[in-house]
Amino acid sequence: MDETAQEKKLLVAILLYDGMTALDAIGPYEVLQVPTLSTDVRFVSREKGIKQTDFGRLRLTADYTLAETPSPDILVIPGTAFPQAVMGDQLVLDWIAQVHRTTKWTTSVCTGALGLAAAGVLNGLKATTHWLAHDVLKQFGAIPTKARVVRDGKVLTAAGVSSGIDMALTLVAEEFGAEAAQLTQLLIEYDPQPPFDAGSPDKAPAGIVNTAREEFGKLVTMP
Repeated sequence: MDETAQEKKLLVAILLYDGMTALDAIGPYEVLQVPTLSTDVRFVSREKGIKQTDFGRLRLTADYTLAETPSPDILVIPGTAFPQAVMGDQLVLDWIAQVHRTTKWTTSVCTGALGLAAAGVLNGLKATTHWLAHDVLKQFGAIPTKARVVRDGKVLTAAGVSSGIDMALTLVAEEFGAEAAQLTQLLIEYDPQPPFDAGSPDKAPAGIVNTAREEFGKLVTMP
């Protein structure tokens, strides 16, 4: 590929940090790194190296620092079961606020939206996050919206964990066109057919929703 073609690639920065939820980062990665797309996908963090996911059973590696990534075209902030991992890190919040000024797209998955909110990105904007964290968005001036993917201007937010794939495909359609998004979807064979229709609190049995709230409460203390 010649230098001109290289220059046309969109730089995608996916934030890694200790405590992140793996699929929040890997779902968008699998979509956005498809070779038919003109993208350069990078994992970035405060410092290079291995980052442990939320329950310590999986590790991902950041090859670039925040300082080495001052102006990505697309920013992806994955979520976590422990929101203070991002919301309590002022260096990361300052970087998010800074790069957001020049991004083409600023995105989040799950509670990654709380990182965007804490960085001041979502003030006055419609946004979504994990269904158990919607109330927290209000504390930062965002407008919680019940949808799997929400776009407000150049900001795309996705609901819980698996919805990051939908968000990334939406982004591909916006940037490269519907056919590119369909081709990407086919290449990763994203054809969800879940065995139960219980993927949202509006569909799951009431008892399951209550159990989810209880279990989530044992793990997480929301800001």
